[in-house]
Amino acid sequence: GHSWAGNHLRDGGILLDLSGLDEVEIDPQGMCASAQPGCRGNLLDAELEKHDLFFTVGHCVGVAIGGYLLQGGFGWNGRVHGPACQSVEAIDVVTPAGELVRADADRNPDLYWAARGSGPGFFGVVTRFHLKLYERPAVIANGLVSFGMEHLEAVIGWAKEIGPSVPRIMELMIFTHRDADGEPEVVVTGPVLASSEAEAREALALLETCPVYAEAKVAAPYVPAKLADLFAAVHVSYPYDHRYAVDNMWTSASAAELLPGIRAIAEGLPGEPSHMLWMNWGESPERQDMAYSVEDQTYIALYAVWTDPAEDETNIEWATGNMRAMEGLASGIQLADENLGRRPFGFVADENLGRLDSIRAELDPDGRFHTWMGRP
Repeated sequence: GHSWAGNHLRDGGILLDLSGLDEVEIDPQGMCASAQPGCRGNLLDAELEKHDLFFTVGHCVGVAIGGYLLQGGFGWNGRVHGPACQSVEAIDVVTPAGELVRADADRNPDLYWAARGSGPGFFGVVTRFHLKLYERPAVIANGLVSFGMEHLEAVIGWAKEIGPSVPRIMELMIFTHRDADGEPEVVVTGPVLASSEAEAREALALLETCPVYAEAKVAAPYVPAKLADLFAAVHVSYPYDHRYAVDNMWTSASAAELLPGIRAIAEGLPGEPSHMLWMNWGESPERQDMAYSVEDQTYIALYAVWTDPAEDETNIEWATGNMRAMEGLASGIQLADENLGRRPFGFVADENLGRLDSIRAELDPDGRFHTWMGRP
C-alpha cells in the first residue's frame, strides 16, 4: 500500500507482500504498457524514457504503482493527464472468491470502477495494471524562489490569485519548512513538463510576477532538468529511516480564509525536513466514471518528519490537529496522504462511497478484505 499512516497494517489482518511482482511490458506502437503492482514508478519511467514515452508516475522515488494507482495517483504532469488511475485501462485482479479475472469497462466493470480511487479499501488483489501511455514531454524545467516567513501572506495571496491562469503543464507549489539555520521560510517551485523550451520559459516566467519577488532570499526562476532531477529534489523532503505523520485537505477557500490556519501551521513547524505543501490544482475537467471523485482548486498537505519516538504525539498533532482545525474550509481529502485512523474525512463523493459499499457487499460478503481505517 502507498500509505504514510500504515493502512495496510491491521489487527487481525494479513499483509500480502507483492514487491516481487515488478514486471513491466511496454508496447511502444500501441502506446500502452502492463505493469505489476510492485513496479517502482521511477523505474517504470526509466523504461518508458527509452521509448520516448511517459506515464504519470508518483513524485517520490521508490513509490510502487500498486497502492499509488488504487488511491488515485497524483504524479508528474497530473494536471494534464489527470489522476494516474484515469489512465488505467484494465486490471488483472484476484477477487475475494479467489478467481483471477480481467476487469475493464466491459468485463467486470464494477471491479474496474471500484479499483480506480478506493485505495486501501479496495476488495481484491491487483496483479497487473494495463496503462495508457503518452508522448514524453520534450522539455523539463523547474524554478525555485525562497522568501522569509514575513512574506507568507503575500506569497499565498499571489498564488491563489494567479491559480486559474497557471498553465496545466506547471505544478505551482509552495512549501513552508525550516531552512539550514532552522528558521521557517517559504519556498515557491514550479516544475514544468513542456513541449518546448519556449513553452517552459513562458510558464516559469509566472514566478517573477510574485509581488515580493525582489525580496527573495534565493531566486532561480528557470533551471533545466530531467525527471530524475525532480525525483532527487523531492526525495530530500522524504528521507528513508524516519517517522512520518501526514494529513491533508482539498479546498476552494480564499487565501484570506486559509491564511490564519496556514500561519498557525508555519509557526508550529517541527524540525527539518517537516513541511507544509500548497499545490495549485486548478479547476478540474470532467472526469471518467470511477470511484475517484474528490478534488478541488487547492491541495494542502502537512508532513511531519522525525526520528525520536518520544516526539510521536507532538508531530501527529501538528499534522492532524492543524488539518482538523481547518476542516470547515475543506471539501475532502486525498487518500495516501491522509490519517483516516485519527481523522476520518471524505475521500470520495457520498454517492460513490455508497456504491463502493454495495459492490463490496456483493463481491466480499464475508469481509475478507479490510475496509478503510476509521470505518467499522
